[in-house]
Amino acid sequence: MRFMMLVIPKGYEKAAPGTMPDVKAVEAMMKYNEELQKAGVLIALDGLHPPSMGARISFSGGRPTVTDGPFIETKEVLGGYWMIRVDSKEEAIAWASRCPMADNEIIEIRQVQEMSDFPPDIQKAAEGLTAMQGQS
Repeated sequence: MRFMMLVIPKGYEKAAPGTMPDVKAVEAMMKYNEELQKAGVLIALDGLHPPSMGARISFSGGRPTVTDGPFIETKEVLGGYWMIRVDSKEEAIAWASRCPMADNEIIEIRQVQEMSDFPPDIQKAAEGLTAMQGQS
C-alpha cells in the first residue's frame, strides 16, 4: 500500500515568499528521512514553497479563475509530503508518529488509490493511467 504523509505546518499559510525552515529542524528531518530510506519504505518526498508564492485556479461554468497567493481565508496549508510504501495504515501512522514535528503541527495520512481499488468500468475509463505514472 502507498500512503502520502501530508505535512501541515502551523503558520505556513501566512509565510512570506522565500521563507526558509530552521537549520536544526532540517537536520532533524533529514535524520528521519534517512530512517525512512534505510527501512525501504520511502518512495518520494518534497517540501513546498509557501502559499504566498503559489496560485489557485478555481472553476465556475467551465471557466478558470486564477488567484495568486496568499489566500485570505486559508487556515491550513500543505508544507510538503512523503510518499511511502508500507503494509498497513497502522504502519503509516507509526512512521508519521516518529516524525520530528513542532508543537501543533500536523501530518495527515492518506492512502493512495490503486487501480485495483476501482471497479472494471472505472479501470477501463482510466486505461493508460499506470503508464502515465511510470508504473507497470
